[in-house]
Amino acid sequence: MKIVNRNSDQKIQYINKKDKNEISNSITKNWTDQAMRCYLTGCNCIDCSVAKGNYSFVCQMPAVIEILLEQIGPPEQNKINKLLA
Repeated sequence: MKIVNRNSDQKIQYINKKDKNEISNSITKNWTDQAMRCYLTGCNCIDCSVAKGNYSFVCQMPAVIEILLEQIGPPEQNKINKLLA
């Protein structure tokens, strides 16, 4: 697990890409809206709406994005267009 300092008060925790065995298979089967948002920002945790939400879980998106790209490729452009509309 990696911790990124967002500011002096908050830290963002996420699973390292090398720790992919810790990720549930159910979230690596298709591109969700959140996965596409993460992909489109280059997995920039600092600007992520989930990271800003003070959730108690550890973000898995950087590793999920890598798995999705390996297994099914990038999200379809029409899905991206719909998300951004």
